[in-house]
Amino acid sequence: MTMARKTLVDSSVTPFYHCISRCVRRAFLCGDGCEHRKQWVEDRLKELAGIFAIDVCAYAVMDNHLHVVLMLNDDVAREWSNEEVVRRWGRLFPPRGKDRQPLEMSPAWVKDRLADAKWVAQARERLNSLGWFMKCLKEPLARRANQEDKCKGTFWEARYKSIAILDEEALLTTLAYVDLNPLAAGMAKTPEASPHTSVKARVDDCRERGVLDELVDQPADRTRVDQKLEDESFWLAPLEDRRERGGQRTGISHLVNLASYLRLLDWSARLFRPGKTRMPVEVSGILDRLDSSADLWQARLTKLRQTDRIFGVVFATSRAAINEFATARGVSKLSNLNGCPG
Repeated sequence: MTMARKTLVDSSVTPFYHCISRCVRRAFLCGDGCEHRKQWVEDRLKELAGIFAIDVCAYAVMDNHLHVVLMLNDDVAREWSNEEVVRRWGRLFPPRGKDRQPLEMSPAWVKDRLADAKWVAQARERLNSLGWFMKCLKEPLARRANQEDKCKGTFWEARYKSIAILDEEALLTTLAYVDLNPLAAGMAKTPEASPHTSVKARVDDCRERGVLDELVDQPADRTRVDQKLEDESFWLAPLEDRRERGGQRTGISHLVNLASYLRLLDWSARLFRPGKTRMPVEVSGILDRLDSSADLWQARLTKLRQTDRIFGVVFATSRAAINEFATARGVSKLSNLNGCPG
């Protein structure tokens, strides 16, 4: 059953949401000679991540659909000054002249916006809104594609699907599922070579900074890891939350860093190839910290991959987390993603 977005999204319970948007009629509108549009999506995600109080944790741009995992940052939105809110909104929707062409944000325009306290409060709320992020992602891309095709009409399906992620194992499973999408579709042979994915973007960033070899050679003991290998200035959300050790940005997980996530992802990719695969010691340690196992991890990934239709409105590895979220949102029950073990 379709669930109202305002009922599903509650950042006080979880800041993490897996959003899926499909091209109309599932047509290959980003494939079949239009693969360059995938870079449009990536570029727009990067732009919006620098404007909204929302971090991009993972993404995969496919031929006929898009996956993106987002993290709402309420504290960041609250800390912005009113002028910061106005200027960020102006980057999204700049003032326009009589010819409808965008203009520079003049001091007079900023001052005029600041005088309207109600407008500023609304803009602050929208800059921390899942719905407004997806709207600002999809609409400009649809218009650009229609201009290129010299046509009118719908590019994306009207409603995107959003799934609330309720615990850390479900979050890591979702990240792996999204980053492994091109492998599942036969578009790549390794995660780091998967085109238009967050894992490739992270690896490319490390390669450009000359730290990839050092990253790969990090020891399994996380206490001896060089915390500077994952650059906090990179546009994607950091994998590891290092705020307790001096980090400035909110990270995704307390249990993994970039090096350990890459090992987890590599092992997960091997699970779906013929033959057996040996579990690295560090991967075993991650699953132990999650109070999970290789069998449960593989079962959940298999559940997500075995159908082209994602159903369910939440994803959790425990029924208690699902019931707690249902109670918080005032509903009787919620369906777990694709019936994953919980």
